[in-house]
Amino acid sequence: MTAYDVALRLPAIPELRGLCRSLAVLDVVLDPDSEDRHHLYDAEWAHDEQLASKRDGAGNEYSIVFTAAGAYVRGFDHESPMSPYATDDGEPWPGVLDSVPDAFRACVEEPAFSDEFGTPYATVCLWREHADDAWRHGDIVFPGGDQDGADWLFGLLTDGTPEAFQEWAQDYYEKPVDLDAVRHVYAGHPLTADVVTTLNAATTLTAVADDIVRIGYPIRRHPVPSSA
Repeated sequence: MTAYDVALRLPAIPELRGLCRSLAVLDVVLDPDSEDRHHLYDAEWAHDEQLASKRDGAGNEYSIVFTAAGAYVRGFDHESPMSPYATDDGEPWPGVLDSVPDAFRACVEEPAFSDEFGTPYATVCLWREHADDAWRHGDIVFPGGDQDGADWLFGLLTDGTPEAFQEWAQDYYEKPVDLDAVRHVYAGHPLTADVVTTLNAATTLTAVADDIVRIGYPIRRHPVPSSA
């Protein structure tokens, strides 16, 4: 699976934004004391922009910038033959970034997504303006096989199911993860104390609340009164 396949499988912008928030919330609850969480979401990354990101700690990452124009997706597989550090000219692979429209050129040039010389960390790039009916990508001749990293970088986003996250999280965190609690967060329901402790008995809603607020995800701090 390459960027071409991911473009067909990614959800539309509103659904993708919600999914990215859910991944970040779940990682906060499952790993509240970590400074290097796998999935992050910053609801106030820049003026009129929000940032979802993933870093695996081994040099592989993605960033999704939600802007007033739409959404820009960048992925980087550091072992891909399409990496700028694997090419003869030290530049991004032809076609990956060449066709990005003006609405997202600032994302291409964003220093946070580039090295100290201004070379973008990118082996995958997709974009979608609000008026588009599909995700777009450049015209790319791949070096052979699924070698841009898109298949595994974006797997949880293209699958999009709570079951996929549960399987990933149980392997990554090496502990059971309650599926109903994951479904609650994937549905966008307000985070409650019960859901937090079901996911991680070692933390509380109060302990993670500040991080959840920064993600822009709703919280219900008090139980809903039962009807008489």
